[in-house]
Amino acid sequence: MKARELKKGIYFVGGIDWDLRDFHGYLTQKGSTYNSYLIIDEKITLIDNVKYYMADEMISRISEIIDPCKIDIIIQNHIEMDHSGSLPFLMEKCPNAKIYATAKGIYGLKRHYKKEWNFVPVNNGDILNIGKRNLHFVPTPMVHWPDNMVTYCPEEKILFSNDSFGQHIASSERIDEEYPFSILMEETKKYYANIVMPYGKMVQKELAVAAQLDIEMICPSHGLIWKKYIKEAVAEYTKWSKNDTEKKALIIYDTMWKTTEKIAYKIQEAFEESNVKTKMFNLKVNHISDVMTEVLTAKYICVGSPTLNNNMLATVAGFLSYFKGLAPKGRIGLAFGSYGWGGQSIGLIDEDLKKCGFKTLDKIRVEYIPDDDEMKQIKENLVKQIKESQN
Repeated sequence: MKARELKKGIYFVGGIDWDLRDFHGYLTQKGSTYNSYLIIDEKITLIDNVKYYMADEMISRISEIIDPCKIDIIIQNHIEMDHSGSLPFLMEKCPNAKIYATAKGIYGLKRHYKKEWNFVPVNNGDILNIGKRNLHFVPTPMVHWPDNMVTYCPEEKILFSNDSFGQHIASSERIDEEYPFSILMEETKKYYANIVMPYGKMVQKELAVAAQLDIEMICPSHGLIWKKYIKEAVAEYTKWSKNDTEKKALIIYDTMWKTTEKIAYKIQEAFEESNVKTKMFNLKVNHISDVMTEVLTAKYICVGSPTLNNNMLATVAGFLSYFKGLAPKGRIGLAFGSYGWGGQSIGLIDEDLKKCGFKTLDKIRVEYIPDDDEMKQIKENLVKQIKESQN
């Protein structure tokens, strides 16, 4: 396996996971990478590592440059096992290496691996000299775990950004300009929406720190390395972290006998008549992580289900559970659906949307199959509410 030199003496030595298709319930159609970075200096330094089953690939890349036994320092920006899973394997090869992490990182590594390695705790502002280069440590708690930190090398103007600015993309390309820009940005958006979204305030603090640094390269823990499009990536992160939304409505639903679907398309007509862009997501055929990618920038979130056994359909309940965990803020919600006799699903959806802190439009409840007059009334009422919500 070939390493990739990013700057003189600094290499990508991570693993490329071509087959990954699921990451904590997030559909990763393009696979992923686990980025590990080797710095050749007076003290040989490795920043993060890879999932356990990619250890051999990482060691192969390191061995192309240097004997892995010569590694002096391991920087653990984050302890999650896609970043640290190969640590036991590494420590067999270089048992005297020092492991630098935050205090919570060290605690987490001990809980994961039950080892008393040579840990060195780092605090905000700590600087580690490794020879010609210095590494500055900045804890970034809850972006997206309590242990997280980023590492900055001023001599090389590189920010090792951990999970920030990552994407789940498996590719032989390593630098942003080598990969199609539109796909890169879409996967960056999907990554933020499905992993980072709940931590917007913490992201803003991280961006404020980054704004004070001279950065020529951002090296995340997953996906492509940012070089040409740093400004574009930072601009999008700034927008997403502020919960800025577009004039866009998502209509997310599942249906049993097509009545809820019929209502969904009438809702779409109402938004189109109100000059609001729409996207339709039938949960039978759309993955929840792809839906969340659009939630990131949508002002209106409409969720529909028929009633089944005094509840909503399992697909809709599963989506709402995932949705609430990612905690989007400041949206306008709409619950809708059909029913035969109970009709509990619509109220349950409305409650979930309100628990997210959303303002909600009037629920749309239809018994059995609506006639043309009922459908016309649904549209007219909704157009009126949409107009009022825009004032």
